[in-house]
Amino acid sequence: MLYSAFLLGLLGSFHCIGMCGPIAMVLPVHKDTRASKTIKISLYHIGRILAYGSIGLLFGFLGKGLFLSGFQQRLSIIIGVIIVGYILLPKNWIRKIEVTTPLYQIVGRIKSGLGSRLKKNSFSSLFVIGFLNGYLPCGMVYMAVVGAIAMATPQQGFLYMLLYGVGTIPLMTMIIYFKHLFSIKFRNNIQKAIPYFVFLIGVLFILRGLGAGIPYLSPSDASLQLQNNGATCAPIEVN
Repeated sequence: MLYSAFLLGLLGSFHCIGMCGPIAMVLPVHKDTRASKTIKISLYHIGRILAYGSIGLLFGFLGKGLFLSGFQQRLSIIIGVIIVGYILLPKNWIRKIEVTTPLYQIVGRIKSGLGSRLKKNSFSSLFVIGFLNGYLPCGMVYMAVVGAIAMATPQQGFLYMLLYGVGTIPLMTMIIYFKHLFSIKFRNNIQKAIPYFVFLIGVLFILRGLGAGIPYLSPSDASLQLQNNGATCAPIEVN
């Protein structure tokens, strides 16, 4: 299911241009030489991706515990249902369960750090901007985190979120170089299509958990059990 992370990032980046796009548009790189600009934008992306990866590593530990308890397939179904439910439930219901006051305070500090760094035109500042940007609340990141929990190890959780971040790079780079092409109307039209793609990702997780015997999409129960045993058990030699 690692491929779903890149796909989610690629499609979710259309949402990113609405949320993180304004930050990317004002990065202090427009007066730099071509080489310097390229390096700084790369550092910005590396910072974002590492932030996503650290989140995936953390939630990967949760996924590992569930995996070792034998809940991997059921977890995949539950995660798929959560993703699908996020798309189908009325948005006013979802807003009621969003971040609490303590989290708002943390977000406020992150935004404050971003504001101070955006005034500085240095390589380290661009990396820090990207890293802080990665921790800003985002519905698409939440969806990716849910997917990271379904991974069997913290390392896979890290890789899942890393691939999600890589998927966001093409469009987030385009908005820096060609921001005049991304009008508000264009962004609004694109975002209308995002729920359909996210819904598809949720369905893929459900199919995986069902073990329907579809190669790559939904391996059979026996195949998954074999993979699980191979990942957790060493072969026993018999004399």
